[in-house]
Amino acid sequence: MQKIKTDFPIHYKDKMSVLKKYLPQVLMIFSSALWGASFIFTKGLFLSEPAISPTIILTGRMLIATLFAMPLLWASGRLQPIRREHIKYFLLLAFTEPFLYSICETGGVQYVSGSLASIIIATIPLFIPFGMSLVYKEKLKVNAVFGVLLSLVGIALMTLNDDFSFTASPKGLALLACSVIIAVFYTLLLVKILDHYHPFTITSYQNLIGLFYFLPLMLVVDGHRVPMLSFSAKMWLLLAFLGIFCSTVAYMFYNYGMKRLGATEASVYNNVIPVFSLLLALAIGQERLSLLKVVGMCIVLVGLTVAQKTFGKRHNKNKTVSLSNNIKKTDNEI
Repeated sequence: MQKIKTDFPIHYKDKMSVLKKYLPQVLMIFSSALWGASFIFTKGLFLSEPAISPTIILTGRMLIATLFAMPLLWASGRLQPIRREHIKYFLLLAFTEPFLYSICETGGVQYVSGSLASIIIATIPLFIPFGMSLVYKEKLKVNAVFGVLLSLVGIALMTLNDDFSFTASPKGLALLACSVIIAVFYTLLLVKILDHYHPFTITSYQNLIGLFYFLPLMLVVDGHRVPMLSFSAKMWLLLAFLGIFCSTVAYMFYNYGMKRLGATEASVYNNVIPVFSLLLALAIGQERLSLLKVVGMCIVLVGLTVAQKTFGKRHNKNKTVSLSNNIKKTDNEI
């Protein structure tokens, strides 16, 4: 009997190869979209709950994130134990993000619009390449830096009013600027442990340790505010979205993408966060569209393309920007 040949397995392998190649980029876009939405949802909490505070929001986020992720990873066997020599890194990692970073970021959102907050946070990629170069001797690429700078021009346009005026709370801007500095330090610290743990494990421990940082602070500083909350379905839904998607899923995607793409390339995707924030704010009526915002969004996307093109060429030559010289890729990861 003549054997019938089929090329289905080849096509299947080709599709899986393409999926594996672009999965980190797709996940980075999703994480940016979720973080872009987080500014708008956080602003929604402040507007709907007058008694709520940043520490209450963040404690709720960490509690929900921990209750969601830890049992899931433990049941699936993906929760790795922390090595004794890495405990200090996890404690410091969680102290920077989510603890310090989230306090500054959420506090900043309390005083400025959600879309403006996301625009300031999007400046993080400008500083990460310099930090990687200074600490880990990663070579700076001219086209990558140019792409980031181009995106920042677009971001600057998105912050302006129609008459080119700029009005914002100095306190809010200062808190958000602190968030940027903390995020750079977090990225440099994350490099130390990414080779040793699955990104999902890192995210879950971050949230668990972060909960123990936030809870005492919330009880001491804002414990008297808790009885004043409405505990409405809207409040719980907003907190659930922030805890599950923004504090867990987005960080898992980002850590995975960073492990695959490298810190410099992964950070570039932060530039599209304000685009998602603005689009969502427009959809729910928190913002209104202007010509400057449209032009700014286009420039941000062009800048991202320029930086990504540069990275793509390096990948083709098997000269990827890695977090270290020995990143191990295991088959049981996504």
